[in-house]
Amino acid sequence: MSSEDLMHEKTWHGQVYSDGWTTAHGGDATVREPATGNEIGRIGRADADDVARATERAARAQRDWAATSFEERAAVLRRAGALFERCAADIERWIVREAGSIPPKAGVETHTAAQECYEAAALASRPLGDILPTAQPQLSLARRVPVGVVGVIAPFNFPLILGIRSIAPALALGNAVVFKPDPRTAVSGGVSIVRIFEEAGLPPGVLHMLPGGPDVGRAVVTEPAVRVVSFTGSTAAGRQVAELAGRHLKRVHLELGGNSALLVLDDADVSRAVSAGAWGSFLHQGQICMTTGRHLVHADIADEYVAALAEHADALPVGDPATAQVALGPLIDEAQRDKVHGLVTSTVDSGARLAAGGRYEGLFYRPTVLDGVHPEMPAYAEEIFGPVAPVVRFADVDEAVRLAADSGYGLSLGILTANPMRGLALAEQIPTGIVHINDQTVSDEAVAPFGGSLDSGNGARFGGTANLDAFTETRWITMRGEIPQYPF
Repeated sequence: MSSEDLMHEKTWHGQVYSDGWTTAHGGDATVREPATGNEIGRIGRADADDVARATERAARAQRDWAATSFEERAAVLRRAGALFERCAADIERWIVREAGSIPPKAGVETHTAAQECYEAAALASRPLGDILPTAQPQLSLARRVPVGVVGVIAPFNFPLILGIRSIAPALALGNAVVFKPDPRTAVSGGVSIVRIFEEAGLPPGVLHMLPGGPDVGRAVVTEPAVRVVSFTGSTAAGRQVAELAGRHLKRVHLELGGNSALLVLDDADVSRAVSAGAWGSFLHQGQICMTTGRHLVHADIADEYVAALAEHADALPVGDPATAQVALGPLIDEAQRDKVHGLVTSTVDSGARLAAGGRYEGLFYRPTVLDGVHPEMPAYAEEIFGPVAPVVRFADVDEAVRLAADSGYGLSLGILTANPMRGLALAEQIPTGIVHINDQTVSDEAVAPFGGSLDSGNGARFGGTANLDAFTETRWITMRGEIPQYPF
């Protein structure tokens, strides 16, 4: 197979993937390029009946897959990682066109996808459990076993990473997967994954890819064969998933929204802090759960910081990443653009100063800096999910800690200071799942535990050995040499 054949539309046009490429009962839908509005393909659109059939098939295939030796499962994952590397350029073209990503961000996605597969391959040979102490004349064991069928629901913003980071470890540990990618990025975040695993030799029926709307997501959560649901998306949608999963006694891993704070202390190098802050707020048009949503800057350096950040924002080129060298591409759709602009304008109306940006053309939104933001303003309190940097001034570290912790979200935190130990001491007072001392808030590695607390998630973690807890059950087993004699 040449790398060009991997993503060729003749394979997947109008199709979903369920025990092979097949026509969905929900018909098909346009694959649209947000930068131009053009149709660049058609993908199948599943419905609840497709999910029912897929989960039934997945449950049958999972038993044989779990019985496969760990060496064979690891080999499939290693081949998948190598294919992500070999076919990166072809996949990246789709990420650029379908998700509106700049090419370097697309490259991060394919690199991380390969690493997720390699890390997952190593999970297959991890110890299966522990020998437990016991007061009885028996052998007592705690053994990890696959959960069975895992449901994975992924969003549009990092479509490849946010799908593969659950799919790869779930497969490596002996599970089958029913996967619902966001229909807006179903090629770059769905087709690419199943095509890779097809070529890597994953047995039929173990992985299913069903793009669709909320009805498909509900079906994935409620299907009896699906025992664990891995959901990445907005906090509002995550609450619905958690409620539905709870009614069906499903274990659910929620990676949700954020409004992450970047604390810029008075001893920070301002020029480097501004570079970090710009990257944290404007990367991928701010459409990242870890995006720097609040810049908390010491009053002594705030004027200098705001002026430099606005200068950065004004200098960044915005346009079609498929045809020009730009720093920011388009927002995913008009609804997202209108939400972003509404938060910007209402915050300015509330008294903030527009230091840069605040305008758009089509789906291209200029990187925006808001100065003089206060906690009661919309851009402070809400997750924007757009290229907007609200700046809040603080007078001392106690106020900084209070502001940083003043959020329903608890995903990521960045602290910039000349004294890293001072930064670590402050981080201990602010509840988040991720902390970066002397870096901005956006970072992820396949080997690291990833997840948030509060409204950013339910404390579940992905990445590295955290995947062992995410995608297995623990079974208690005892064994005696002979049957004991009981009193009756």
